[in-house]
Amino acid sequence: MAEAFTAGVKPGGLTSDTEIRLLLCYMVKIAGPVDRETLQNALLQEQLVNYFEFADALAELQRQQLIAAGEGGFTITPKGASVANALAEDLPRSVRESAISAVIRLQSWAHRAAQNHAEVLHDENGYRVLCSIRDEGLPDIFRLELVMPDALTAEEVQNRFIARGSQIYGALLDTLTRPLRDDERRPEGAL
Repeated sequence: MAEAFTAGVKPGGLTSDTEIRLLLCYMVKIAGPVDRETLQNALLQEQLVNYFEFADALAELQRQQLIAAGEGGFTITPKGASVANALAEDLPRSVRESAISAVIRLQSWAHRAAQNHAEVLHDENGYRVLCSIRDEGLPDIFRLELVMPDALTAEEVQNRFIARGSQIYGALLDTLTRPLRDDERRPEGAL
């Protein structure tokens, strides 16, 4: 078991190349298909492995045919599943849980961002946040444009729309389709 580079790895993170390969194999088995960027971001954000060790381990897993790269990301092979099943318990539970939790958070965010789209534009009038909800194969089902006073506020609105776009859409639909109270109705003869 060779020692891995430890720069950027928190105490309790993985320090052997074998452990890193095993963790990657386990993650692909549990969360796959999963793309390289998601695996990388999950492990580096949690400070569980060093970037260079991650890259080497991922390449080695492919070379050994424990994982396979496909259009949707990496998937586990039968050989890789066997290794993950047999040896995953050798990894610290806290490392496994932290890694899987991080991958699931990133995958969930990516899914929401694909459906709840928000873009910040800057022009002479300030910052605009263009929000939309997309349905696969259909045009936008909802669009909203907001003007914000500065870049930071615009970015916060962008992130919150991605996280809560479906809730915002639901609340707006509920408000617009709920029967009006008497004091809200248009008076007879009003234009």
